[in-house]
Amino acid sequence: MTTMTQTSARFREFKMPDVGEGLTEAEILKWFVQPGDTVTDGQVVCEVETAKAAVELPIPFDGVVHELRFSEGTTVDVGQVIITVDVAPGSDEEAPVPAPVQEPVDEPDASAEGPKGRTPVLVGYGVAESSTKRRPRKGAAAPEAAAVAAAVQAELNGHAAPAPSVLEDPVGRPLAKPPVRKLAKDLGIDLATVVPTGKDGIITREDVHAAAAPAAVAAVAPSAPAPSVSEPVAAAAVEVTSSARETRIPVKGVRKAIAQAMVGSAFTAPHVTEFVTIDVTRTMKLVAELKEDKDMAGVRVNPLLIIAKALLVAIKRNPEVNAAWDEANQEIVQKHYVNLGIAAATPRGLIVPNIKDAHDKTLPQLAAALGELVTTARDGKTSPAAMAGGTVTITNVGVFGVDTGTPILNPGESAILAVGAIKLQPWVHKGKVKPRQVTTLALSFDHRLVDGELGSKVLADVAAILEQPKRLITWA
Repeated sequence: MTTMTQTSARFREFKMPDVGEGLTEAEILKWFVQPGDTVTDGQVVCEVETAKAAVELPIPFDGVVHELRFSEGTTVDVGQVIITVDVAPGSDEEAPVPAPVQEPVDEPDASAEGPKGRTPVLVGYGVAESSTKRRPRKGAAAPEAAAVAAAVQAELNGHAAPAPSVLEDPVGRPLAKPPVRKLAKDLGIDLATVVPTGKDGIITREDVHAAAAPAAVAAVAPSAPAPSVSEPVAAAAVEVTSSARETRIPVKGVRKAIAQAMVGSAFTAPHVTEFVTIDVTRTMKLVAELKEDKDMAGVRVNPLLIIAKALLVAIKRNPEVNAAWDEANQEIVQKHYVNLGIAAATPRGLIVPNIKDAHDKTLPQLAAALGELVTTARDGKTSPAAMAGGTVTITNVGVFGVDTGTPILNPGESAILAVGAIKLQPWVHKGKVKPRQVTTLALSFDHRLVDGELGSKVLADVAAILEQPKRLITWA
């Protein structure tokens, strides 16, 4: 959804859109334009990250960038103006005074775990309907430049500098976001002794890390000039040295959503996992033959394609497994379609895009959809819509050389199939021990709606197809 407003005939505002389903905020990862740059309708101006994925935002009109309202790394609520554009440059209309670029602000809440009322969700599944409102901060006066410069200089000289009183909130606590407070607590740092460098005296992560490494700060050359208060916080921060024993990485965006979803899934749905080890030599021969088939030209053919098709056939034979548990209404929701999720590892964490209506696709169509899904995920271009509405998932841990695992269900799904590494192993075949291609499958399912018999039938069907791929024809 594109969101924009028109402030005048000349200047137009572009607001943070809801790039997913019910998302309330997004973090600006990178700006691709700066004030003064010319932009055209459809040009990508920034990249943002939500709890679902990283998404590029195109501007919906032509003009010259007038101002960027937020800096990189800032989390912005949906509906807030993030950029204004002069759509009639050179006109006589007076330009509005640019608002200062806003840094992240504190969000007071009961804990550092997240906004109250937000339901943890997996990437691609949206959030529970709730209103996330930010309480306006009772204004703390901006620190005077001389005071901040003196405090930073004192820190550089190795002396403790007390936080100025103007940097405390009405109850006397230093200003800092909940995650920063938790970081300080974990590092054993008293926030009252930390010199803030953020906007309006807000203590940042860099400030806490700098306070935790006074020896490294003192090692800065004495001749180096004190950083200006207008310089980025990074100018006063110190890098982690090779002697450091720990590296702390903020948990946010996709990684945070994954963690919350997995905890919620593991402690909500009663998981059961069943295993089967099978001979897939005939499947591997079929893969080799399909690679030479002209009907499969231009698409990627691999064992995952046959495994996916086998699971789809097994679901067709056992449709009750393709369902979801509706806790609110105490109902089992039977799905008459299959949106097949494929777990994909990306630099931002594990995501699970899905192939819509995979049950209706032919083998070439399924191969093309799988190839596009994997390529898009690796490039970091997976859209939130591509990760919404999955019904069943495959996770291929075999690509890492792992035999199998006990996968955790994606919220809203009742089954997930883990595929282990395919290895040449001794196997009894036709009464003789021979080297055969062998793998282990693991099926986890929600025992509230899938009992042992149903789960076993699904796993047995998948195994039977992979052992005898001709069943794809006779059972389909």
